[in-house]
Amino acid sequence: MSENIQAIRGMHDILPDHTPVWQHFETIVLRVMAAYGYREIRLPIVEKTELFQRSIGEVTDIVEKEMYTFADRNGDSLTLRPEGTAGCLRACLEHGLMHNQIHRLWYGGPMFRHERPQKGRYRQFHQIGVEAYGMPGPDIDAELIFLCRRLWSELGIAPKLELQLNSLGTLEERLVYRQHLVAYLRQHFAQLDEDSRRRLETNPLRILDSKNPALSSVIEEAPALRDHLGEESRRHFDGLKDALERAGIAYTVNPRLVRGLDYYGKTVFEWVTDELGAQGTVCAGGRYDGLVEQLGGRGSAAIGFALGIERLIDLMGEQAAVREAAQPHAYLIRVGDDAEIPGAQLAENLRSELPELRLIANCGGGSFKSQFKRADRSGAALALILGHDEVRDGSIGVKALRQEGEQRTLSQSELATYLKPLLKL
Repeated sequence: MSENIQAIRGMHDILPDHTPVWQHFETIVLRVMAAYGYREIRLPIVEKTELFQRSIGEVTDIVEKEMYTFADRNGDSLTLRPEGTAGCLRACLEHGLMHNQIHRLWYGGPMFRHERPQKGRYRQFHQIGVEAYGMPGPDIDAELIFLCRRLWSELGIAPKLELQLNSLGTLEERLVYRQHLVAYLRQHFAQLDEDSRRRLETNPLRILDSKNPALSSVIEEAPALRDHLGEESRRHFDGLKDALERAGIAYTVNPRLVRGLDYYGKTVFEWVTDELGAQGTVCAGGRYDGLVEQLGGRGSAAIGFALGIERLIDLMGEQAAVREAAQPHAYLIRVGDDAEIPGAQLAENLRSELPELRLIANCGGGSFKSQFKRADRSGAALALILGHDEVRDGSIGVKALRQEGEQRTLSQSELATYLKPLLKL
């Protein structure tokens, strides 16, 4: 006998016991995005490899090591998307949405990176991305953070998250800072690990974000980017901080919070937690005004963030109440051939009269005892019992499954009224 085929390592099934929490999460996301006027855009999972080479950079770990890239039958190089910002911006440029226009957009779905799988880090993972175009001031930076805070509050995880901020200034300011940083790091070259030595030539700012504890003292004493910010960059950052303080949002300025790509500038932020081990960042965002021009468009203000759904759901915990709310209200037991067709008709009538009713009608036959066991295992609050006598009399048996109580008999015509209070559960 051949072996069962297993899922690809790092790509997980989301089983029916867990999907109610995902659906609850998605419902809240829809509501919060609508509350702020963000419209959904749906993007392809596969893009031309060049898009990510130009946006992420050919010397980054993502492009060098982590992308799922393949040649299609025409010989074109295609890639499963490792992130969503580049695809969203490509779509807006392709369809003429960027020139002198303001847009608030969001998207969701799977992303793909060939990383070493561990808790909170997968090869197929899911993100929600939010992008805002055409607004250069700190007010939109603040709005994105307001949106995040409201989302955390509605998900019930706000106390578990901390906001960290930094300003990367302009490209010109970072180029000056980079010279000072590289000169400092060269003095400590012997203390750098292999990744940091490689990044010293290509992406030195990323060394500041290293999680290697052996580098903590070197990083702590490195030159600070804030000392190289110009007046306009400082004013932008001060404007954001003032808006957050007025809104009562606590934050920490983390001078080591960076992005390794030149198109990022000014505001960067992350929401972090200490409850998920090494994968403590659940949401990361920043301003990337330079990417629009890098992908062929006219220069335009752009800012966005991405949040990891798996990590947020881990942070939400079991959410037993959410799963219970997704259980069926009732299970219809059909005893004997005489009850099959009338039972199907009764179930359809109930679904029409009570559109929110979650009703399972037994299929596949079985004795009354076996059907009753199925009803109990389904999690339904009630068993509805239809046999020969009930079909003849136009009645229905009703038995509570989650609490004590005698079985009672109702007229089928009054069943919908009887079930209506269940819809509030």
